Amino acid sequence: MRILIAAAGSRGDVAPYAGLGAGLREAGHDVTLATTDAFAPLLREAGLEFRSLPTRPQDRGGVESRRELMRTAAAFVTELGRGFADAVEPGTDLLLLSATTAPLGWHLAEATGTPTVGAYLQPTAPTGDFPPTVMGTRSLGRLGNRTAGRFALRMADRIYRDAVTELRRRLDLPALGPSEMRRRQERANGVVLHGFSAALLPRPSDWRAGLDVVGTWWPYVDPERRLPADLEDFLAAGARPVFIGFGSMAAGHGERLSEIAVEALRRAGLRGILQAGSAGLGAAGDDVLTIGDVPHELLFPRVAAAVHHAGAGTAAAALRAGIPAVPVPVTADQPFWAGRLATIGAATDPIPFASLTAERLADALGRAVRQQTYTRAASVAARHMATEDGVGAVLKALG
Repeated sequence: MRILIAAAGSRGDVAPYAGLGAGLREAGHDVTLATTDAFAPLLREAGLEFRSLPTRPQDRGGVESRRELMRTAAAFVTELGRGFADAVEPGTDLLLLSATTAPLGWHLAEATGTPTVGAYLQPTAPTGDFPPTVMGTRSLGRLGNRTAGRFALRMADRIYRDAVTELRRRLDLPALGPSEMRRRQERANGVVLHGFSAALLPRPSDWRAGLDVVGTWWPYVDPERRLPADLEDFLAAGARPVFIGFGSMAAGHGERLSEIAVEALRRAGLRGILQAGSAGLGAAGDDVLTIGDVPHELLFPRVAAAVHHAGAGTAAAALRAGIPAVPVPVTADQPFWAGRLATIGAATDPIPFASLTAERLADALGRAVRQQTYTRAASVAARHMATEDGVGAVLKALG
């Protein structure tokens, strides 16, 4: 089967699909991943064909208001939509669409007759079990949560309005808005597979058939990949250190975050590994090491705890390693995942990015590392995750 996976966003929005694509390729499928140019090396390392989507990765700065997020997102998807029609080549048998690309991909499917399956990293369908991921963690009650979920979808449809209008015009399709297309998908009981663990977020009790939680799609890691020698030396030089990193978040905040991290580590009496990321974290000393891009799969089992932005992928990686977390959510769905980590007992209470101080971080780190309840909860989740087969579930759904 010739499969095109379409994904766009930051590294955390794309890397899981490289792992999924590699698994599908190993099962005998011909897999291409359409995304932004920045991730071409990642996909080629995974042995996947690459197709360019015309937009830049979404590397965010600090805390943005919801209105600012909507403006940024609308500009992003409008640019994405302008070249999206070129992504599907004749002979494609299936489109696997992320939550970001699905509202565009559905229109391509209409024009080409290509079947689609949703492959989402976040829950988007309204439910009474929890509020929409973009609205944090505070429950509004079952009716309120469902109402808020429908409102969030309407807001998303507004973001896609201009992009959809342009795309349908280019495809010579009659006018149709994003909301009506979404309703068509719902009436057809379109299949959406969610690539996160039920250990972190169980399948909502009121979801319709066809919406399933299948387990995490792990980023591809070359079997020959090893940790750098200086990192191995640091790990061997003392007690397990703490990992601190914000991935593609917090650009422009490196100096502040680095100072907070070092002071917090020393207050808590802990060694630390700072991952530079988009923020540009950095510090030097006998008790601190700065690293670049290192697979979480290789590093996290070697550390005592992880301070991170609570992106879905990083949150899952820490759980998989059975280590406690100190979540510092920055924006978007990160407060939601931070809250989920705390709810299952695998993390301290989230520290909002804007409220982060050395004192608060040191206190949370001390509790995460020294109170074994957090580690035990993370270990329980890790054992559950080991029973899940996200790639296998996709293969089963494809028949």
